Order: sequence, then C-alpha cells, then structure tokens
Amino acid sequence: MTANQGNPGVDKTAVRNAATVIVVRDRMGADPSILMGQRGAKAAFMPNKFVFPGGAVDATDAAVSLSSSISGTCHTRLADQAPDGLQTALTVAAIRELWEETGLVLGDQGSWPGPVPADWQAFASAGYLPSASGLQYVFRALTPPGRPRRFDARFFLVDAEKIATDLDDFSHASDELSHLQWIKLSQARQFDLPFITEVVLAEVAARVTDLAPPASVPYFRNTDEASLFLRLYGKEMPAAG
Repeated sequence: MTANQGNPGVDKTAVRNAATVIVVRDRMGADPSILMGQRGAKAAFMPNKFVFPGGAVDATDAAVSLSSSISGTCHTRLADQAPDGLQTALTVAAIRELWEETGLVLGDQGSWPGPVPADWQAFASAGYLPSASGLQYVFRALTPPGRPRRFDARFFLVDAEKIATDLDDFSHASDELSHLQWIKLSQARQFDLPFITEVVLAEVAARVTDLAPPASVPYFRNTDEASLFLRLYGKEMPAAG
C-alpha cells in the first residue's frame, strides 16, 4: 500500500520503482514455506492473484533511517542502473510494505532518532526501527508494456528468523492482501500466480538453502522492443553505511 494510491495527480502509466519481499520459513528444512496473500478482485494490478508482499516506493522512503543496511554486495547491485540513493529507498520500501501488508516487523528494537513519518507511526509505536541487514537482493523484473500499472520491481529474500514479531500474527495487516498464509514452496504453483511470480519461485527454490547473496541477479526486462532475461553482476564490496 502506498501513499499515492487514489491520488489523481499520479501518472499511473509511468514505470514506478517497487520492492517485493519473499519471506522464507524453515529455510533449511525439508520443505520450506513462503508468505503469500491474495490481491482483491477489484485490484487494478494482478486482481485475484496470489503474490508476495510488496509495492511501489514512496517519495518519503529515501528519508527513513535504517538501524542497519543491506549487505555491501546487494547495495552495489541495487545501485546499478539506478539513481543515487534509490537503493536505500528500495530497502525501506520493502520493510514498509511487509509491515503494511502483513503486520510483520523486519527491524531492531529502538527509538526513532527524529520525527516519525506517518506511514511508520504504528511500526515505531511497537518499539522498532527498520533493519535491512536480513534482506538479499535476488531478482528484478520490469512489468511489460500495456499493463494498467508498470513497475520496475526488485525482489528481496529474507529468512523468517529475521522477523522480530510472531510469524503467525497478521492482526496488524492492512486489507490489501487477503488469505495471508505460509505456503509450502513445493505447493506454491498450485495457487493462481502471476507469471513473474512463477519465475521468481523457480529461482528461490534453486537457491533456498544458500545463505549467501546470489552470484548474479536475474533481470526479466520487458520493453516495447523485446522481453529479455538478463543476469546482473556486481562486485564484492564492504557493508554499506
């Protein structure tokens, strides 16, 4: 859920940067689970589909302070082909969207250093600061032309052990996603999924037990000219921030 929903001044045909979160539970077990929910029947984008939590980057996300940053490797890769500062906004958006759509907290206990933005009031009231250290940048996808909404989405994988709150408590979730549930990775394709979600699931299944950032980041790039499946590479770097 974003602050720009329902705002007539927003160009809904423009490509918006977005963040999606894939939370994996029992990652090292025989059959890990992932957190998904169902979009509403009247949603303009992917109605009725089961999806991961996520949404567009808000203008205020870049100004939010993190208690810890994403790894240097992932930070560097996020910065590739992106305006300066967007990498932080993307990780903040991922944490915010996870909180808004599921009520789960990816953060550290602590007090905010200054005024708390409106979107973060409940998060801060629970006694947490957003933390990006558990996020791994694992996929990027650009929505094909002609769709009612277009997003340049970065997908982040996070181990459920990094979640600070009860994994089965969705009482603080918004109503944007219904039927929130932990779905066995082996059974996820039985649900009504968007095509890109099926592609991402294959990547997750292939490396779910590998705790290191991927050697390269898949990029499903759809333009007016062609649909390309690329691999983005980055150099090893010290931790950001």
